[in-house]
Amino acid sequence: MKNLILISLSAIVFGICGCSSEMRTEKKESTRWTSKQAWQWYNDQPWLVGCNFSPSTAINQLEMWQEDTFDLETIDRELDWLNAIGMNFVRVYLHDMLWTQDKEGLLERIEKFLQVAEKHNVKVMLVLLDSCWNPRPQLGRQPEPMPHVHNSGWVQSPHIDLLKDPNRYDELKDYVVGILREYKNDDRVLLWDLYNEPGNINGPAFKEYELTNKQELALKLMHKLFSWAREVDPSQPVSICVWNWERKKDSDFRSLNKFALENSDIVTFHVYTAAKKAQSKTLQLKKYGRPIICTEYMARTQKNTFETMLPFFKQNKIGACNWGFVAGKTQTQYPWESWDKKYTAEPEIWFHDILRPDGTPFDQNEIDLIKTLSRSE
Repeated sequence: MKNLILISLSAIVFGICGCSSEMRTEKKESTRWTSKQAWQWYNDQPWLVGCNFSPSTAINQLEMWQEDTFDLETIDRELDWLNAIGMNFVRVYLHDMLWTQDKEGLLERIEKFLQVAEKHNVKVMLVLLDSCWNPRPQLGRQPEPMPHVHNSGWVQSPHIDLLKDPNRYDELKDYVVGILREYKNDDRVLLWDLYNEPGNINGPAFKEYELTNKQELALKLMHKLFSWAREVDPSQPVSICVWNWERKKDSDFRSLNKFALENSDIVTFHVYTAAKKAQSKTLQLKKYGRPIICTEYMARTQKNTFETMLPFFKQNKIGACNWGFVAGKTQTQYPWESWDKKYTAEPEIWFHDILRPDGTPFDQNEIDLIKTLSRSE
């Protein structure tokens, strides 16, 4: 009897230890992908060519995803056009307040979006947070576009009241981890962009609301985001873009870029400068030894165009994702300067975007180039 008791106790102790070990293994954070893992993933992809996508009927992330304004018919039509011109992925923005408002509904709508994207052979890059434009987003009905103004209704995520208080950052964990866990093994999701242009200051338009220590706060939030992502360990790569990498004298931005490059599985970046300079800067990113995707480019009046950039990206095996697709409520066919300079009509040369709302191209030569390059694998 004594021996039986000892055996039983041993089994219990072993079981507890075994369970505890498994739990520790479960909770242990993964690490950044090795360069080899990153290249294995990248080499399994076609040459990635796509765009930052918001349906033409949505002024911002909230209008795109909220139940009353989720426009699947327009999404379906425009993703069909996107596939027809040879693009194979889209970069799409979510918002933390959508999760707080209605997480179940948001997941249902994301699922519908992914189903439509898959139907059109389009992979999806999901962006979780964003430092750009209006720092005071509000749920519910969104404003109408300001006439002739670039991206007049786009909103930041998180709200400035949360961003300015690092003690509140853990409020975002349920959203970030929840989305990542839901799609961590979903082949329709190409990769994750945890935070768009962290630390961006949006000029005079929102100057009265912006934070003077925004870069410092963004870096603190980036630490959290990478930690949460590694906790989930998605099958897709995670990244935060380098977007201000030419500002060598700005120590805050250098810190943001350094941390992003040291923790991202693949290198993602934005470049809107004239083509010769943009190409030179882009090639410098090769020294990091990882796959590279440009997740924002193409500003025609900045001399950064499809004709000058897309063949370069293809030749150097760099993924390419321009800003904008169908001109609509974001009005990004107007330039950034439309916030300061009055426009009364659409510019003769569009800044961003490719198609008009009826699907006709701004420039047929651009469409022909995209088709030719994307299909010459």
